[in-house]
Amino acid sequence: MQHTEYSRRDVLRSVSNGFGMLAFSAIADGVSASESRAAVPKARAKNVILCFMDGGPSHVDTFDYKPELTRQQGKAIGDSQVSKLSQSSAGRVWFGSPWTFRKRSESGLWVSDLLPHTAKLADELCVVRSLVGKQPLHGQQNLLLHTGRVTGLAPSFGSWVSYGLGTLNQNLPGYVLLNNDWIPNGGFENFGSAFLPAVNSATLLRAREPMVDNIHPGMSTARQSRMLQLLRDQDQTYARSTPEHMLIESAIRNYETAFRMQTSIPDLADISSETKETQELYGVTSSHEHQKYYALQCLRARRLVEAGVRFVEITCPLTHANNSPWDQHGSLKQYHSENALITDQSVAALIVDLKRRGLLDETIVIWAGEMGRTPHTPQISETCGRDHHVNGYTIFMVGGGFRGGITFGETDEFGNSAVGSPLTIHDIHATVLHQLGIDHRSLSVRFGGRDVSLTDVHGHVVSDILT
Repeated sequence: MQHTEYSRRDVLRSVSNGFGMLAFSAIADGVSASESRAAVPKARAKNVILCFMDGGPSHVDTFDYKPELTRQQGKAIGDSQVSKLSQSSAGRVWFGSPWTFRKRSESGLWVSDLLPHTAKLADELCVVRSLVGKQPLHGQQNLLLHTGRVTGLAPSFGSWVSYGLGTLNQNLPGYVLLNNDWIPNGGFENFGSAFLPAVNSATLLRAREPMVDNIHPGMSTARQSRMLQLLRDQDQTYARSTPEHMLIESAIRNYETAFRMQTSIPDLADISSETKETQELYGVTSSHEHQKYYALQCLRARRLVEAGVRFVEITCPLTHANNSPWDQHGSLKQYHSENALITDQSVAALIVDLKRRGLLDETIVIWAGEMGRTPHTPQISETCGRDHHVNGYTIFMVGGGFRGGITFGETDEFGNSAVGSPLTIHDIHATVLHQLGIDHRSLSVRFGGRDVSLTDVHGHVVSDILT
C-alpha cells in the first residue's frame, strides 16, 4: 500500500477552525498549548481518560435494568431472539441479574449493587445503553473500540487525539497507556499510531516495576546529551536524502521525548506526595493486590492529565483463567464481583478527585468495554455465566460537557437488542472529538490513496448527550 506524503500543518489547520494549528504553533513557539485554547470556544475539553473494562462487563447487571429477565428466567428465548451479533441459539434460557438494581441520587438513574461506588455518582453519569457492535469477538471489538476498524492497521483513538491536538507538556507523551500486566486481545495495535507519526503511539507505564523499560539512564546526563545530539545530527543528514523524512523526524522527536521523560515520568508516577486521604479514596492502601495496583494507575491517570497528557487509558488486570478480565462465560457472580471490587472504587474516586480539583469540566472520563454480555445462558446453575453480545450494550461518559444523570437509547425488555436510538462506536468517537474541539470529518491524513480518519465514512455527533 502506497504511503502518500501529507502535511501535518495542513491537517492541523483544518481541525476545529484551526485549533490544532493554534496548538501546534504555540508549541513550536515554546508556549503552552493551553494558553491558545481560549481561541477556540467550541472546545469543551482538552483531555480524555478511558477506563477500559476489557472483556465486556454485563450491561444487564450494571446499568440496563431488565426486571423481565427475572420474571422469565429459565424460559427458552426462542427463534425470534437469536442474533448473529450474540452467542445465541433458540434453546438458551433467560437469566435474571444476580444483583439488585436501585434508582440512584436525584436523577433516579438505575444502577445495580455490583457497582456501589459508581452508583453514588449517578447524577454525573451519561449512560449510553444502545451501542451496537460488528462482531461478537474480543479481538475485533477491541480494535473497533480503539481504532474504528475491526481489521487493525489503523491509528488508535488516543493517537488521533494526540496527533490532532499536539501536546500540552513537551516533557511528556501525548498518549499514555497505564497497563496492569495484561494486553487485551488485538494486541498493541489497539494502542499504536499505525501510519501516523510514531510519537503519537501510546507510551506504556506498568503498574509494577519496572514501570518503563530503560527509563533510568546508564550514563551521565552530559554524556547522554552528547550521544543524543550525535544521533540527531546523523538522522537529520539522512532525512535530507530520503523521501521517508517524516519517519526520521518522528524518530528524532521520540529520542528527545524519551530523554525528557527520564525525570518527568518517574516524578509523576511517584504518589508519595499525595495525601493519605487521597490514597485511601482511590484504594491504594487496599490489601487486595489487584485493587491496590489498579487504584495506583487511576491516581496516576489524574496526575498525568493534570500535567498535560492528552489521552490516558487504564486497562484491567487479568485475575483468572479467562480470555479477558470481564469475560465471564461461567461463574458470573464470582468474577464480575471480583472485577467490580478491583475497579469500582478507583474509577469513582478518579471522577470525584477530578471534580474537586476543577479538572472534570475539561476532562472526559469514558467507562467502556468492547461488548456486553448475553441476557441468556445455556442453562441456569450456580456457576452459569453470560456470553459475547454486541447487539445492544452500555458504556458511560462523565465530564467534558457530557450531560450528567441521563440515559440515552434503550434495549428491548430483555436487553437483547437495541431498539431505541442505536449508536456505534463511531458516534462516540465523533462526539468525544467534538468536545475536544475537533471535527471528526476534518481530522484526516492521506494514506493509501485516500483521506483516512478515525471515523472514516461513519459517525455523527450525538448532541442529545451534551450540555
